[in-house]
Amino acid sequence: MPKMKTHRGSAKRFKRTGSGKLKRSHAFTSHMFANKSQKQKRKLRKGAIVSPGDFKRIKTMLPK
Repeated sequence: MPKMKTHRGSAKRFKRTGSGKLKRSHAFTSHMFANKSQKQKRKLRKGAIVSPGDFKRIKTMLPK
């Protein structure tokens, strides 16, 4: 059986935390900031944890 290959697109988007969860960045952070409130822009800066339903799908793409 050959080794599983890492899905490179996923590897660039998700990082594993120390406890094994997956960290992701927020969407809607690339342009049109004049239309977003300061509060929204501030909250989009921080990373987020991948939800449990998505975690199952994504962990198969990141074997390590």
